[in-house]
Amino acid sequence: MIKVIIFDGINCISHQEPLSVGLARDYNIPLEKTLPFFKGALQDCVAGQADLKEVLPPYLDAWGWDKGVDALLDYWFGRDHKIDQQLVSYINNLRKKGIVCVLGTNNEKYRVAYMLDKMGFAELFDKTYSSAQIGHKKPDQIFFSTIFDDLKNFKKEEILFLDDKLENVKGAEEFGIHAELYTTFEDFEKVMKQYLKE
Repeated sequence: MIKVIIFDGINCISHQEPLSVGLARDYNIPLEKTLPFFKGALQDCVAGQADLKEVLPPYLDAWGWDKGVDALLDYWFGRDHKIDQQLVSYINNLRKKGIVCVLGTNNEKYRVAYMLDKMGFAELFDKTYSSAQIGHKKPDQIFFSTIFDDLKNFKKEEILFLDDKLENVKGAEEFGIHAELYTTFEDFEKVMKQYLKE
């Protein structure tokens, strides 16, 4: 019987369009200009090794963005504020049944803070685990072991991990917990029936 479910945040609970796509469309900043940031400095921030607000300014200068760091973050985080209310209701029902629901996300600290505060994730989940906080990103085994050690009193076979990226699902399976690829809410509902039979 599953007693803990670890949910990914982006593209499970909320739906994201890559920021690079939005910047190209809304501000005519080409992908080739923004890619070095997303592939490089941002990944350090996601792993908790750098501060997003400190590393962004030189990139904004190169992009011709003159509105400042905070305005970019407002644009970025606000665009992703699209929440799957069906899934939110489902999670609330799971928690009422005593199933522990936690967030396990690859995200830097400012975005995580936005998700918890502005998107209501602090109330939705029993606990939140982010790569920035842990210092390692999914699918690194340390990401999963940190969550497992912190949860305490649960066996690996009692934990289910959901993510929209196959490499993260494989990482969770390698760690020894149940893992499923999240595609749509409808498919998720069907998958959950096999885990909640008892």
